[in-house]
Amino acid sequence: MEIVLILVGVVVGTLSGFFGIGGGMILVPTLILLGIDIKTAIGISIVQMVFSSIYGSYLNHKKGSLVLGEGIWVGVGGFIGGGFGAYFSDMVPEQILQYLFLSLLIFALYRLFSAKLSDTNEVKILSPIILFMVGSTIGVFAISLGVGGSILLTPILAGFLHYPIKKAVSAGLFFVAFSSVAGLFMKLSTGIIDLEKGIYVGLSSLIGVYIGIWLKEHVSSSEHKLYLLVTYSVALLILIKKMFIG
Repeated sequence: MEIVLILVGVVVGTLSGFFGIGGGMILVPTLILLGIDIKTAIGISIVQMVFSSIYGSYLNHKKGSLVLGEGIWVGVGGFIGGGFGAYFSDMVPEQILQYLFLSLLIFALYRLFSAKLSDTNEVKILSPIILFMVGSTIGVFAISLGVGGSILLTPILAGFLHYPIKKAVSAGLFFVAFSSVAGLFMKLSTGIIDLEKGIYVGLSSLIGVYIGIWLKEHVSSSEHKLYLLVTYSVALLILIKKMFIG
């Protein structure tokens, strides 16, 4: 199982760096497919997101694609919302979590498909209060399902606020660093988390993050969007198979 978790970590880390995601959208369905229950899978996913998002944000900042500024306000909101989200996931039945996760995947695919991504450098400036509210709302919903929330944040930044796609992706991963750390603290306080498996996946994901960020610099925005749609379509099919076919 350890070797499988390491391989999964590398793959998920690559996707995390490339798409600016925490990786939970792919990792949670994959762990469920491996026979791990969804609540344990969510805990492992949160540990992995802490590793990949912090390291990925460091690499993005070094490359100049991460502009901290407004991202701090969204991140602080994500930190607070993520703490509540982790507590919420322990109170909700497993079947409801699965249906919420399925709904999130479908919504993400729709938003990504319909979003008009921009490659310009023009960035709309928003009030810190609005950014904080957006971050906290996404944080509650995302961490309760074991995902970082960038799959919701990135289409908002790129599609509605006209962020350049690669900067939106970097900001999304930065947001995950806040929300996942809050989620980890809350999970550790309840004792419902498999740290050993999470560390296996998290450490191996660092290799993938480096690869993913390198790849991100060598594709166009339209290719980026297409690959993201394909990736989440696969995750959706995996989850549907587990829930309705077995």
